[in-house]
Amino acid sequence: MTQGLAAAGCEVTLLLKAPVKTDRLVAPLTGVPGVTLRRPYEEELLPDLGPRGLTPDQAVGLITRLDTENRFDLVVVRGRRAAIAAAQAEALAGRLWTYLTDVPQNVAELTSAAVSELTDIAVASRFLLCQTEELRDFLESSVPAACGKSVLFPPVVVVPEGVAGSGTPHTPLKLVYTGKFAPRWNTLEMTELPAALAAQGVPAELHMIGDKIHRDSPDWAKRMAKALEDTPDLVWHGGQSRAEALRLSAQCDIGLSWRAPEMDASLELSTKVLELGALGLPVVLNRTPMHEELLGADYPLYAGEDIDSVADVLALAADPDVYRRAAERCAAASAKFTLDRAAERLRGYLDLAFPAAPAGTSPDRPLRVVVAGHDLKFFTRLADHLMSLPGLEVRLDEWEALRTHDQYRSKELAAWADVVICEWCGPNALFYAQHKRPGQRLLVRLHRFELYAEWPRKLDIDKVDAVICVSPYYADLTRERVGWPADKIVVLPNWVDDEQLDRPKLAGAEYTLGMIGIAPSRKRIDRGLDVLAALRRRDPRYTLVVKTKQPWDYWWIWNRPEEREYYERTYRRIQRSDLLADGVVFDPFGPDVATWLRRIGFVISTSDDESFHLAPAEGAASGGVPAVLAWPGADTIYSRRWVHEDTDAMADAIHRIVSEGRFDAARAAARAEITEHYALRRVCQLWTDLVVDGTAPERIQLDRFAAVGLG
Repeated sequence: MTQGLAAAGCEVTLLLKAPVKTDRLVAPLTGVPGVTLRRPYEEELLPDLGPRGLTPDQAVGLITRLDTENRFDLVVVRGRRAAIAAAQAEALAGRLWTYLTDVPQNVAELTSAAVSELTDIAVASRFLLCQTEELRDFLESSVPAACGKSVLFPPVVVVPEGVAGSGTPHTPLKLVYTGKFAPRWNTLEMTELPAALAAQGVPAELHMIGDKIHRDSPDWAKRMAKALEDTPDLVWHGGQSRAEALRLSAQCDIGLSWRAPEMDASLELSTKVLELGALGLPVVLNRTPMHEELLGADYPLYAGEDIDSVADVLALAADPDVYRRAAERCAAASAKFTLDRAAERLRGYLDLAFPAAPAGTSPDRPLRVVVAGHDLKFFTRLADHLMSLPGLEVRLDEWEALRTHDQYRSKELAAWADVVICEWCGPNALFYAQHKRPGQRLLVRLHRFELYAEWPRKLDIDKVDAVICVSPYYADLTRERVGWPADKIVVLPNWVDDEQLDRPKLAGAEYTLGMIGIAPSRKRIDRGLDVLAALRRRDPRYTLVVKTKQPWDYWWIWNRPEEREYYERTYRRIQRSDLLADGVVFDPFGPDVATWLRRIGFVISTSDDESFHLAPAEGAASGGVPAVLAWPGADTIYSRRWVHEDTDAMADAIHRIVSEGRFDAARAAARAEITEHYALRRVCQLWTDLVVDGTAPERIQLDRFAAVGLG
């Protein structure tokens, strides 16, 4: 992490936990430009330092003290106990980049106390750095506060220059294990491998590097120590620096990362596997979904649970052809985890966290911006972006309800602001138009909800600099219904967090349709069922997964007899239909949309009408395909290749894509289209231009996409 941040252009202070007894770990950092090591013991930074290193509270206390001396822009914390302590330090809130490893990795361990701790960590953090996609998905599914903050930071592989394996196996075959010695890591069982291979006529040596023996079981620790010292054909190299451990490993033939079966569910990826692969060594390891994703299901050196199965695999690896194929596969996988890749990834996160100041702004006199409204949930990420910009000072005027607010505070903000953004064209817009000052700019975002209410007709449009609509169709409809000048109405689309949504699809996603939100009835889940039925007549693998609150969760929907009758009729249809009964899954509503979408190949929109309907765009950004019925204005948001006249046409298009093997091509085209127009960074930049200097965006042109059909 330290090397990656330094390579990304940061000045890094590394606070050491314990006194330096050997320079194995810190030596590679002493010559890195921009890296400062702080040694609490040698510098006597605290008076009561114990023999086992800093406690989490001491570490966080030192960080906050150093922060007062030279303020840090970000603070990286690794380890659950340290992260909990850091999350409780208000001075660090929002600047924490928490690297999560030692967290619960299954439902049984995820107690209410653990969820509470992880929630506190997520709330206090700017980013949660997750080693694997599997860990990120599990975290987001369990801790809602982690959604939108969880990003990937895989292991980083740094191999000394000029250190590499020979490329061919030796005789005797040299096996290598490097790391800690612990029961679940099968290190005691590994010591039996030379004898097991000898029984198969394969001479072998086992080289073991490390000096950390877990002593939770004293008896096991004694047996492990004795095996290291007394086992024939076992060479124990003891503790070594990382660089020396890699040099010793490169002189061997095959790496060992064989572990106990209970480790198969781990959500972490072994750095040792990647390091050995980078040296050109193949590795024997357990067959798990994560390892199959990394090395392929046909990788030849997956081991079983017992020592004989490992010996069988190692005997197979003595064949030069098998050895070469396995080594090439490990090397290719490791190439994705270099320091350069890590630095590139960190630079992307730094750009998100620390955007550049917009042209025309000055930190000496920031542009004063107020965001006002009764419900800011659709504006939260945009407000976060504006707040992060140097040269802008942003304050929120959050109204309790449509007509309820602190009038004194609102008047103060109206007198203070250079720019006012009213989220919703409701009483908030009327208030700020009434109190607008000369030279002040007023921007009003109008949703479908207000267009059919009385407030737009009461608004003094001469006081408004721009009315923002999310789609061309609703911009035109607004002009027609209210009669406002065309040059006052601008189109600024909804955003899609394409970077968060860009995750690998799970197997079978092409057969899974998704809907997000099915209430009220104008969302028309019945049409979605029509599409599913048409598809299941052709292939029973098609499934519809619905992520939603149920209609009875909304009192204002469930109290309407026609709404209740619609859902009762629709749900009876699912229960009684042979085609549908086993083909519809309901998932709970929640913020873990990015994780959920990994299962979904097609996100369908079957509504009577929508102002934008973000779900199909999110599906496309996730690597899926949007499928949209031709509700009014759909073809101004999605190109015509994704828009269908009726449910039969939608089903036909979906099945053709899947059955003709064009799913990957279609989803690549969809993602390219959606990210070009609706990516979060692009929409944030459009809002920045409008807020800072009044530059209105040009309307999106979909004609060039429409020519590419699905047939």
